[in-house]
Amino acid sequence: MKFTDYKYEHMDIEALQEQLKAICSKLQNAASYAEFKNTFIELNDVNKYINTNQTLVDIRHTVDTRDEYYTKENDFLNEMLPVLKEDIVNCNKAVMASTFVSDLRKEVPETYFLQREMEEKSFDPIIIPEMQEENKLASKYQAIIASAQIEFDGETYTLAALEVKTNDKDRDTRKRAMQAYWGWYDEHAKEIGEVYDQLVQVRTRMAKKLGYENYIELGYYRMMRFDYNKEDVENYRKQVLEDVVPLDNELYARQQKRLGYDTLHAWDEKFEFTSGNPAPKYSREELVKRALKMYQELDPKTGEFFKFMTERELLDLDSKPGKAAGGYCTFIPNYQSPFIFANFNQTSHDAEVLTHEAGHAFQVYSSKDIFPIDCVWPTYESCEIHSMSMEFFTYPWMKSFFEEDVDKYYFNHLSGAVKFLPYGVLVDHFQHEVYENPTMSPEERLATWRKLEKQYLPQKNYDGIEILEKGGWWMRQLHIFMDPFYYIDYTLAQVCALQFWARIQKKDEKAFEDYKHICKIGGTLPFRKIVKEAGLKVPFESGCLKDTVQLVREWFENADDSQF
Repeated sequence: MKFTDYKYEHMDIEALQEQLKAICSKLQNAASYAEFKNTFIELNDVNKYINTNQTLVDIRHTVDTRDEYYTKENDFLNEMLPVLKEDIVNCNKAVMASTFVSDLRKEVPETYFLQREMEEKSFDPIIIPEMQEENKLASKYQAIIASAQIEFDGETYTLAALEVKTNDKDRDTRKRAMQAYWGWYDEHAKEIGEVYDQLVQVRTRMAKKLGYENYIELGYYRMMRFDYNKEDVENYRKQVLEDVVPLDNELYARQQKRLGYDTLHAWDEKFEFTSGNPAPKYSREELVKRALKMYQELDPKTGEFFKFMTERELLDLDSKPGKAAGGYCTFIPNYQSPFIFANFNQTSHDAEVLTHEAGHAFQVYSSKDIFPIDCVWPTYESCEIHSMSMEFFTYPWMKSFFEEDVDKYYFNHLSGAVKFLPYGVLVDHFQHEVYENPTMSPEERLATWRKLEKQYLPQKNYDGIEILEKGGWWMRQLHIFMDPFYYIDYTLAQVCALQFWARIQKKDEKAFEDYKHICKIGGTLPFRKIVKEAGLKVPFESGCLKDTVQLVREWFENADDSQF
């Protein structure tokens, strides 16, 4: 069976509501634990059915946003899923209120019950209209970005395709490509700003209706942050400012010297070497073949997983008109299939898709049999440990992707990992400011981004690109629109992944076994416990960041980048 054979069913919402109401009643009136447990299994099956069809729509709509059928189905689900959520939440409440819940606790992971607590705090039928509006606005943002057609040097580019030119060897090409790229955003800044303003207002209304001062507390509950809070995140951001930003400043100064430039402009930042950035030497088809060989050699389990992905054609990697921006991994429960979506652009990004997104996919493939479906995936910050760590575990095979440029790739990839941390916390800090001050004007939001950017990314030189000097970079960050507060997660996971990298450097043979272990346990534990299971330090712990950054600093001190 191949992905094209996976059958989508237009869901009969009224029939599902009736089914869920019947399940709710059976849960409330169960006369024995056996009866209660069987009904709980029935609820799990309904959740899997809904999730499967929703995911198939998500995939087919994002693969081609111009497809009329799946655009209509996407719009339909944007309207109806919030309505169904009320019935699902009622079933979940019946589970939690049952006299048999203590028996269920012996069989079901603790995170299932933590999820129910967060759900109780983050959902009420009174916010269904806002949830529907939020879905529509998020889809509208995706459609705006996917519609981009930018003329550059006689050809027409999508945003993803034009990004390749912003990494070009020729400095003038990079500059003009970046100006064209951000020129498009400048032309659409008012439209994008209005969509975001509406999203901020609708999320703030949700929070107020549920009794919260602003969206931040509600946002944390919706993100299922079981074991850390806003204060933990604030302290962590301070550590990034103190421990990571100085190292990054050194790396940018080293880059400027290596390139022989008087000034490092915005269009120079992604260009690391005068000989050009490392890029895979092969076509998409060949890279996938090499990735299969890599995973077969890494471990029998990773080999079995990637063979499943390729045989079922569960990767959509080419950039094409109408395709949504970005990349993701998702899971189709009733086919027990991960799916990888990306936009290849002939840069090192392509290799990272085959490691990063494959890390997500391997995790969910490993945990796919966990019951209930709610616990197959962990929370986001834990998910990203699997993806980012896989980038490091696959280092020994990168030569087959980059050939003679492999050392350049290692330097580029590791510097990219630590350079990313301040940007990641900037995205988070910006959103805290926005939702604490929801009445900010679009201009004030731009100014807020630029003010914070100067703290976290002091090297930024936007001379010649007015929209960025005003503070417009955030407009390209899909998560800010689609998944509020989902970004600090990447940085927390990166710190964990860098700890795995350090263990690999020390030839710790248990490192990959620990990695496989946390993939298999999926979402059965909260973040801090998963990190401990992996034999790593929790990033919030005092000194964790300082220790990790010191190991990275030592590696760079011993690296000779003059050869590049």
